[in-house]
Amino acid sequence: MDIRAQVSMVFHLDKCIGCHTCSIACKNIWTDRKGAEYMWWNNVETKPGTGYPTAWEDQDKYKGGWEQQNGKGSDIRLKLHSRLGGLGNIFFNPYLPTVDDYYEPWTYDYDHLFSAPEGDDQPTARAISLITGKPMEIEAGPNWDDDYGGSPVYAENDPNLGALTEEEREQLTEMERVVFFYLPRICNHCLNPGCVGACPAGAVYKRGEDGIVLLSQEKCRAWRMCVSGCPYKKTYFNWSTGKSEKCILCYPRLESGQAPACFHSCVGRIRYLGVLLYDADRLKEAASAPAEQLVHEHRSLIQNPHHPLVIEAAKANGISEAMIQAAQHSPVYKFVKQWKLALPLHAEFRTLPMLFYVPPMLPVLAKIKDGVYDNADAASAQLGPLLSSLEQARMPIRYMASLFSAGNVDVVEDSYRKMIAVRIYMRAKMVGDVSEEEVQQALQAGGTTAEEVEAIVHLTARPTFEERFVVPPLAREVAIEQTLDPFTQKREGGFGFRRAPARGA
Repeated sequence: MDIRAQVSMVFHLDKCIGCHTCSIACKNIWTDRKGAEYMWWNNVETKPGTGYPTAWEDQDKYKGGWEQQNGKGSDIRLKLHSRLGGLGNIFFNPYLPTVDDYYEPWTYDYDHLFSAPEGDDQPTARAISLITGKPMEIEAGPNWDDDYGGSPVYAENDPNLGALTEEEREQLTEMERVVFFYLPRICNHCLNPGCVGACPAGAVYKRGEDGIVLLSQEKCRAWRMCVSGCPYKKTYFNWSTGKSEKCILCYPRLESGQAPACFHSCVGRIRYLGVLLYDADRLKEAASAPAEQLVHEHRSLIQNPHHPLVIEAAKANGISEAMIQAAQHSPVYKFVKQWKLALPLHAEFRTLPMLFYVPPMLPVLAKIKDGVYDNADAASAQLGPLLSSLEQARMPIRYMASLFSAGNVDVVEDSYRKMIAVRIYMRAKMVGDVSEEEVQQALQAGGTTAEEVEAIVHLTARPTFEERFVVPPLAREVAIEQTLDPFTQKREGGFGFRRAPARGA
């Protein structure tokens, strides 16, 4: 048993309001500079939709992630190329997104508004490319299909629609039945990252103490294999510096005990951060599993941080007591392993992402009958999508399975049944129009109990800041905890200062 620690995340999609505050917070801190104008380490997409960059989920086009050898067996390989193929791709990589797949960043010629000569026409500020400096026509943006995911223009090009029937596809792309949800994305800091496997220079690596995936600017040789190898397209090339860049999970903030900027700024409070302990000996087995078993094997990697054998193995690997305690209080462990509500995004990419999503609740199909809004075709339909009628949801279950369970419908349905049980239980408690018999039926169908439901409700709707973000004291922070700080230390005569107490003392 090779126990390691991984800083992991959960995004609760039922609470995302699509405000893009997280994207702006990240943009202002990390990518507000030359060569990074088009980069959005954090972006929020509308689903169904093509996303950013366009159709990033289509690995027939981009060749990201891993695949089974010859389509079967226990060995996996990069989808991008073999070792020999990688040598050839160094000189020409045909699977890179173009600037048009992202968007050409722009600003406006504001000076023209002030310097235009007097005349009868109102001067305008034309769009100017931030790359070439020349006038351009704006044709795309990082959230170009925002709030229009259900329209025929964008939704019909969503790669996930391939898993649906023709009737379900029409259901999602008809404007009369428009339905969509928001999907925030950052680097997943995977356990088996494609970017690390694809980089010939070894510039992309995982930090040993916390699993954060970083990219060395000194080692980067601009071959951009990391861009192609990442199936989520969360590694970018800086055309100004000639180096690749990516999300660093705000590790300077984590090392000072703060949540990452996009987490801290989240208006909907959808984001959770904590430590997971996992068994690295089983990585290959989990990543090589059949598609229908990928989510199960992914969960099985995660170990119980309260188990004495796991604690012993973690300490033997140099994991600190503080890190183990953080894992024991991790909200991510509860959502992913204990409650089995949160699921990985596109498990079939086999990168074992450590960012998990609680799927959004689904509105049911309804109709107007005698001038009254009526969805009584399903019993007790006022409760939302029902235990017995998930197929009546306006967002097809097969679409959610394509996103979150490698097509395994049962895994997604299990998550939804538990969420529906939570909703029914709380409606009975707060509104009182649901019978005790219906509550017990919902709890049984969801495989949960009243006590677990109360815990889920608390962490979903009423968590404190410290419960959402259980940030462990990281190795670098502990190493410098005796550093002098003139703002907090008392002067002791002359020019000397008393050392501040260690963090947590």
